[in-house]
Amino acid sequence: MGKPTGFLEYPRETAPEREPQARLEDWHEFRLPLAPDKLRQQGARCMDCGTPFCHSGILLSGMASGCPLHNLIPEWNDLVYRDLWRQALDRLHRTNDFPEFTGRVCPAPCEASCVLAIGDPAVAIKNIEYAITERGWENGWIVPLPPRVRTGKNVAVIGSGPAGLAAALQLNRAGHSVTVYERDDRPGGLLMYGIPNMKLEKEGVLLRRIELLEAEGIRFMLKTEVGKDVAAERLYREYDAIVVAIGAGKARDLVVRGRELPGIHFALEYLTAATRTLLDGVPETITARGKDVVVIGGGDTGTDCVATALRQGCRSVVQLEILPHPPQQRAPENPWPEWPKVYAADYGQKEAAERFSADPRRYGRTAIAFLPDAGGTLASVVCAEVGWQEKKPGVLVPGPIPGSETTLPAQLVLLALGFVGPEQELLDTLGVARTASGTISGENDRFATSIPAVFAAGDCRRGQSLVVWAISEGRRAAQECDAFLMGKPETL
Repeated sequence: MGKPTGFLEYPRETAPEREPQARLEDWHEFRLPLAPDKLRQQGARCMDCGTPFCHSGILLSGMASGCPLHNLIPEWNDLVYRDLWRQALDRLHRTNDFPEFTGRVCPAPCEASCVLAIGDPAVAIKNIEYAITERGWENGWIVPLPPRVRTGKNVAVIGSGPAGLAAALQLNRAGHSVTVYERDDRPGGLLMYGIPNMKLEKEGVLLRRIELLEAEGIRFMLKTEVGKDVAAERLYREYDAIVVAIGAGKARDLVVRGRELPGIHFALEYLTAATRTLLDGVPETITARGKDVVVIGGGDTGTDCVATALRQGCRSVVQLEILPHPPQQRAPENPWPEWPKVYAADYGQKEAAERFSADPRRYGRTAIAFLPDAGGTLASVVCAEVGWQEKKPGVLVPGPIPGSETTLPAQLVLLALGFVGPEQELLDTLGVARTASGTISGENDRFATSIPAVFAAGDCRRGQSLVVWAISEGRRAAQECDAFLMGKPETL
């Protein structure tokens, strides 16, 4: 620990953001770097707490508390304070294969469980992580690390999202020959098409990592859907092991009157179309331009839809949140180190407030019908206030409150209601056993499935979760797969 009194001397400072009005004119990242001297001060705020919770990586009340990757946060905070950036990068890479991703898109459960956050603002861990990895890229410290010796074993990874990429990287560095199968035209999964460019740039950030993985020897088979373009039987025949990392792409729907009207889309469909337009220069297939937009659902995906609609030039945007307005400070039933359920405005809400002078969110409301105009086109959304009833002890169920209905104009509705599990067609083809919710089941502590030599990682195994959980699962599944291939003792 570099400065025992740092947390008493320096306030929390986070990376500045580009002005909302200016960044709405383009699709570039909205965050700016924090100055090196400020970063060193933030590193100095790490308080030698004795029992750090920031890298605990556990679930409390169903939410992440601490880093699921178990990042060695106090160590690289101290190294940054002492201006030892290369050593900080080495420490960061010991646990995190893709800190340039998590430093941008992770909600930072590490900061929520920072011991300093019990009574003061947390250490700016996410900003320090971002700065370490970007300095590594700028100085040429991040280079291909192909294995010195190949094992002769071949592994197929199905899916190139964060879990698949992490599994591929670890298995390749263990010496196995890895082929990643991706049905889209570009690798990255949700990193490519589910997270918009202003939060994670594709050319300068995501694809530079993909190019590095290719330089290390990983092979990407794009536009190749297992079960259609290549038979599962072929994979079983040609590979010594398979890692399934297809995510949880089955979106939760909202089945209410008028759902079939044109102009109602799942959030991922919309975000994918926007990214394709940006990268390929093709015309917008789903656009908010000149329209009243209603986003149904909160969370990161809802925010991304708001921000994308603003950049496309929407006429208005409203975001419906089923939960009530959160408090400004932790409630007694939401103690540290749980994830704080407090009010906060993310980048999309800040941008909407700048353009329309109000937070776009309407709390405690849900859509109960979609209405057409005379021509049969989507024209409005009927929404109602939400009440919560206890159907059985400890289980509250939401429902519309009669008489609370209001109508919002809408020519575009985006459903950002999360995901209910992986798409089932591939899992049927592979023949793996599943849980009642449709996720892959098996020896979950070992990431094995019901099929020998087939492993699973990420959202297809644990259900919808964070990018940081997906990377963690990919690493651990690779560890178990490697132990299987090499006949090693069990590793967990």
